[in-house]
Amino acid sequence: MTAAPAAVGTLDATTPAPSVPAAGVEESWRAVAATAAAAGRPLAELPPPADRTPAQRQAAEEAKAAARGLRARFLAEHVEAVYDRLTAGRTRQPRLADLVDAAARVFTGLVPDAARLADERARPQAAKEGHEIDQGIFAGAVLGSPTAGRHLMASMRRPTERALALRAEFARTGRLDLGSVLLTRDGVAAHLTLTREDCLNAEDDRQVDDMEAAVDLALLDPDVRVGVIRGGTMSHPRYRGRRVFSAGINLRSLHAGGISLVDFLLRRELGYLSKLVRGLTPDADAAWHVTAVEKPWAAAVDTFAIGGGCQILLTVDHVIAASDAYVSLPAAKEGIVPGVGNLRLTRAAGPRVARQIILQGRRLWATEPAARLLVDEVVEPDRVDAAVAAAVNRLAGDAVLANRRMLHVAEEPTDVLREYLAEFAVRQALRLYSADVLDKVGRFSAGRP
Repeated sequence: MTAAPAAVGTLDATTPAPSVPAAGVEESWRAVAATAAAAGRPLAELPPPADRTPAQRQAAEEAKAAARGLRARFLAEHVEAVYDRLTAGRTRQPRLADLVDAAARVFTGLVPDAARLADERARPQAAKEGHEIDQGIFAGAVLGSPTAGRHLMASMRRPTERALALRAEFARTGRLDLGSVLLTRDGVAAHLTLTREDCLNAEDDRQVDDMEAAVDLALLDPDVRVGVIRGGTMSHPRYRGRRVFSAGINLRSLHAGGISLVDFLLRRELGYLSKLVRGLTPDADAAWHVTAVEKPWAAAVDTFAIGGGCQILLTVDHVIAASDAYVSLPAAKEGIVPGVGNLRLTRAAGPRVARQIILQGRRLWATEPAARLLVDEVVEPDRVDAAVAAAVNRLAGDAVLANRRMLHVAEEPTDVLREYLAEFAVRQALRLYSADVLDKVGRFSAGRP
């Protein structure tokens, strides 16, 4: 019997995986599915989550935990067979959303199906049952497998269909308004300007989709040698006329149930942030020495880079900050895990500063000495444009790509990231439905723009 990947095994480490018939994996799952369905059946007899008494909430959690334990132990034993069944022996490269959808159809009850998810998405976060946690268990098991996990990570670094459809237009015009991101080409640089002025560039499912398309298009364009990310000018009364990099996760959307585990929290890490670091997975007919389609990236921080904005900075090659800007990663305050920020911030700033920022909410102002652990260059606000232009010239050098590749090999090996994401998939899913988070998002969303 194979050992359970950490992200799955930690859910119920004391219970051994049951013996499973030596039949095909679908038959093996059907033998477990009936028991899992019976374990979760008490949920159907309870009122909706928001109307439950404390005793009913406890009963619901016990029923869900019993069913999830069975699913987790099945995946710990059979995840590679499941993955091979869903990808035709890894000859197909589905994105994570397509993979969990296929799993719901082929292995009924292993993850929530489309109808159950649609019902959940129509509810505020506090009124949901938490079926996304089963998606987190599944994703954690897949990523915990070296074979399946590496294949999924490579699949998620392929260009999106949206980007491929827009590729010719961007090559012709050099400008695309993707909705929340304006993509423009200026000389050898592709500029990604975040334009969600209604929410200070706070991220939600929509912005993640737009950002991934923009990153793909910049990487695919042969005339682009460097990518630049910067916040646009805001219309909010407090920041009207000023550029803002990012306010982090959109807590209003989270409270309303609009932040999804698969299409936001996991897609963001496996999609555009991974592409910023590692580039696109090359086509099968690429030259033998082409292991990725990648480019160097710079970011310019005006006003602040909070949460997810700070996470972006940890993926790029050069960070410029205006002298009146700050960065923060208030994960403990928000109650969730800041993506791969724990891994990358610890590497960049060291364990002590990382704990101050993540666990205690410390802000780093650009002019503080410690900020130079995250920021390469601090300039007066009216000098940011010039600093960006100079950075583009430096990063466009011929030997930059080879050296940045080797830096990433040294700093963040693929399996280190994979193992981190395997644990993250489960931990973040659980945090999304924790009582303190549900309370915090309600209070934050009432007080933030």
